[in-house]
Amino acid sequence: MPVQALYRKWRPQTFEEVVGQQHVVRTLRNALTSGRIHHAYLFAGPRGTGKTTMARLLAKAVNCLAPDDQRPCNQCAICQAVNEKRLLDLIEIDAASNTGVDDVRELRERVGFRPNEARYKVYVIDEVHMLSNPAFNALLKTLEEPPPHAIFALATTEPHKIPATVLSRCQRFDFRRISVSEIVVRLEWLTQQEDIQADREALTLIARQATGSMRDAESLLDQLASYDGKGITVADVRAALGAGASEMVLQVTDALAKGDVAQGLGAINTAVDEGADPRQFARQMVEHLRALLLMRLQSGVIPPHVSDDMRPRLKEQADSFSPRALARAVRLFNQAAAEAKGGWQPQLPLEMAFVEAALPPESESAGPRMPPAPDTNRSSSPARRAASPPVKTRSTPVRSAPPAPPQPSNTIQEPVPAYSDRPSGDGSLSPEVLRTQWPEFLNVLRPRNLSLEALMRSCEPVAVEGDVVLLGFTHNFHRSKVEEQHNKQLVEDVLSGLVGQRCSVRCVLAGQERGAPAPQQAQAEAPEREPDRPAEQVIEDPVVRAAIEDLGAQIVQGHE
Repeated sequence: MPVQALYRKWRPQTFEEVVGQQHVVRTLRNALTSGRIHHAYLFAGPRGTGKTTMARLLAKAVNCLAPDDQRPCNQCAICQAVNEKRLLDLIEIDAASNTGVDDVRELRERVGFRPNEARYKVYVIDEVHMLSNPAFNALLKTLEEPPPHAIFALATTEPHKIPATVLSRCQRFDFRRISVSEIVVRLEWLTQQEDIQADREALTLIARQATGSMRDAESLLDQLASYDGKGITVADVRAALGAGASEMVLQVTDALAKGDVAQGLGAINTAVDEGADPRQFARQMVEHLRALLLMRLQSGVIPPHVSDDMRPRLKEQADSFSPRALARAVRLFNQAAAEAKGGWQPQLPLEMAFVEAALPPESESAGPRMPPAPDTNRSSSPARRAASPPVKTRSTPVRSAPPAPPQPSNTIQEPVPAYSDRPSGDGSLSPEVLRTQWPEFLNVLRPRNLSLEALMRSCEPVAVEGDVVLLGFTHNFHRSKVEEQHNKQLVEDVLSGLVGQRCSVRCVLAGQERGAPAPQQAQAEAPEREPDRPAEQVIEDPVVRAAIEDLGAQIVQGHE
């Protein structure tokens, strides 16, 4: 006969044995002693936090034959029948495999019958969010007018998928993730009951791996108990779970703080070569960087996995980053944890996350391009050299951005305008060259500002005047939005990085790239005079003027 799993063998049999859900236990016990028993309960929360266990305890307590303050007693005939899973008045339904309306209709037909031996019939519906909409509608009728002898306990990990009409007829209890310390205490108790030798540090590592799920922690303990008959050590846990060593996480973080790409990639590959799962290692990096971010922001929140002896080193690491750099790194490694599920090179997302987080933001914003040549010997790529000669037009003064303030060398630099630091052009830049590189420009701009990238799709380079690129827009609305200071600065930054030289931009309406003023400017500069032709009278109409300027409309004058 197979050995019973630990999480089933040691499932809590009383409210006192439930771990981490005291707010739920207190409310239900008070309801039992005061006789305020509701007809429908909703237990919502992450997996493995005790929802189904609480539903079974509720079924025992409402039917227990002991005094109110001693329920469940686990001694009476009802409690023993529940523990042995032979009480006919406790009906457990798995909604994942009984999703149809016919299943709920069958339930409605049987709910009217009185209990066989208990006070109440208790229906436990697990994963209730899996029911279909017609099934929910059928269940709603029963919840609206339940018989006095029926109690429903609905359990779900996704309460947002349950219709509001059903939610409003239930008393909702939200189960929280269980803390690492609470899980460790429970695991120590289990090792004593099962005579398992285990280091406390190993149990702490198991608790972290469980991410708040008591059932997952007990299953991992059960698995590791068979790994080595001599006991469970930290090395055993890391070897069995493929979890990267905490020291490797610290080494990668140190390399990230210094911007040392070679050291960071070496540490990542060492961890993977030693058996660490790349996806789990990325999760550990997210957990660690999040702790640094919380410490850097002085939030007062200390994640449960951070022990007292680790805090000084984490504080030192946190002070090596800016809050924005830490937030960016957390986001990148979180994406890597989602992407590192498979593939022929599973550690590649992890490596790319580190590289993007470690390199200066300028490298990220510039995108794939040829590096700019030194000022003493500037040269362009073959594609640019083969382009048409530069357009001979009047030059416009180039505005320069103020230099960025110096920052400590061990801090990742924040994004700053880069176009003012670029060398001046050598005359090889032309609209034709820019048009061939325009798709690449849009690809680099997209992750930095999606709305701005959409606006830039309605224009194209129409002329180059020295270091000034004229952008011709189809609509005046798009031109005016790009002209806003922060948008224009970002366009100049990305464009300068792409072509490898300093660039400013000037936004004009299509057809006015040769220096002709925009319609509003022409109207403001023209001397006041009375319109002497019918077309000019039409243009004076504000609606017509808006159609011309914003939508590119034209006036067609008829001939007799």
